[in-house]
Amino acid sequence: MDIKDMRAFYAIVEEGNISHAAQRLDIAQPALSRQMKRLETSLGVQLFERGSRRIRLTDAGRVMYSRVEHILGMVDGTVREITEIGSGIAGSVRLGTITTSGALLLPELISEFHSRYPNVTYQIWEAEGARILELLDNRVIEIGITRTQVDSKVYESIVLPNEPLVLIMNKEQEIGAASDKVELKELKDQPIIIPLRWQSVFIANCRKLGFEPNIVCVSDSIVQDLLLAKMGMGMALLPVSSKTLLTDGNLIYKKLIEPEMSTHTVIAWLKNRTLSSSSEHLIRLFREMFLGEKGV
Repeated sequence: MDIKDMRAFYAIVEEGNISHAAQRLDIAQPALSRQMKRLETSLGVQLFERGSRRIRLTDAGRVMYSRVEHILGMVDGTVREITEIGSGIAGSVRLGTITTSGALLLPELISEFHSRYPNVTYQIWEAEGARILELLDNRVIEIGITRTQVDSKVYESIVLPNEPLVLIMNKEQEIGAASDKVELKELKDQPIIIPLRWQSVFIANCRKLGFEPNIVCVSDSIVQDLLLAKMGMGMALLPVSSKTLLTDGNLIYKKLIEPEMSTHTVIAWLKNRTLSSSSEHLIRLFREMFLGEKGV
């Protein structure tokens, strides 16, 4: 099995069928099918389940996919690192992010970075935290953005300051005796929209106060949560930085207290790995914009 076989196999899995993969690879579909059949024969295993309109992997195929993703990530990353040496700030930034942090941090960050370095392009993956670290480990991405603590023996990281969680609600459904905060006990029987990340802690805090929360939706999409709150389905529990997305005058936010809940964002990259020049500069911009450090 060579790199060409790996790229073909990877394209088929990513595209979901051989026809689309063939178009992506710019080869004829029958030729690609024969290439995969030869690969399966040489390996002595079946990689794909036959008879399905969409490609489905066998157990062997799933193992193959995880290994190929790692190998191609290393190959492509190495090529980029070598070709970018001495070439200035160009190339492509490859980063992965969880939904909540990406929606709040990346638009402003990338806009500023693009104004400084217009020749840089971007590849962005969005997934849950464990998957982001997996992509980082496999060198598919160079920078990962998550809300989980990372192993300092494996990763370098920047931890942004803690930010409180707030409740975003429709004005017509406003609750809370205070104008700027809501006590947790005031949420009894109130419909709540919450990201999965904070669900267990939120439920535990409610139970300590003697009630079960009325969670009507668990969603990790900030935009979806805000739209549901706007429609009056419930109050969305989100980081305070979400307020920057409140363009609708019917939505307001109040800080959750008694007890207060907070979160933080972690920007991580692998230790002992040479980053591309563009990624190094993006990390410096992270420090400048969100930690107030200078020197970019």
